[in-house]
Amino acid sequence: MKVAFLMGSLFMASVAVTGCSSKLTQPDEYSGFLKDYSQLKEGKSPSGAPVMRWVDPKLDINKYSKVYIEPSQLYPKPQPTERIPQSTLNGITTYYDQALKRELGKSLPLATSPGPGTIVMRPAITAVSSKTEGLKPYEVIPIALVAAAVSTATGIRDQETDIGTEAVFLDGQTNQVIAQVVRKGSGKPLENTSQVMKADDVKKVIDGWAADLHQSYLNLKAK
Repeated sequence: MKVAFLMGSLFMASVAVTGCSSKLTQPDEYSGFLKDYSQLKEGKSPSGAPVMRWVDPKLDINKYSKVYIEPSQLYPKPQPTERIPQSTLNGITTYYDQALKRELGKSLPLATSPGPGTIVMRPAITAVSSKTEGLKPYEVIPIALVAAAVSTATGIRDQETDIGTEAVFLDGQTNQVIAQVVRKGSGKPLENTSQVMKADDVKKVIDGWAADLHQSYLNLKAK
């Protein structure tokens, strides 16, 4: 009976840990960058990734002929660490800007400033973290749990790299919010607790975000 109870408890703990690694941004992870989160609804990006988003139901996408992308920012302003130095943070925002311009430039001509007929995108990187990879279901066996704990303590276990973004889209003339999106993703796992995270580790995630925005625009145009 005690063994069954122990195994059941370990299984539930494993499920709890797995749940914490959800790819959908949870309300307690919102950064405060957006003015209003109440209208966000769960959905799927064009690539199938889970996102929280809102699009003005009255939006007439055909009235816009240009897009202005504000420089992405880190929000709230993070404190660099040995694992995630300022050079990595700067590299992430620089690459985010490049990816957005590359992909959204396929949707609309890039504007140099807001104005009539212009969509203004205001993007932010709202989370950059590195944490020990969550326990896998097969590790509910006590011996494996002990081994995992030892590996974590010695820095052997893989480290997850997580990154989040929030973005608001505005009418360039009225400054009215026309859409919002919140999402996150995981980059390349780091090998141990001493490996320094680099911007390259999350570039694939950022590329996916930017490509989804371009495809979302095409989907709106097709409606």
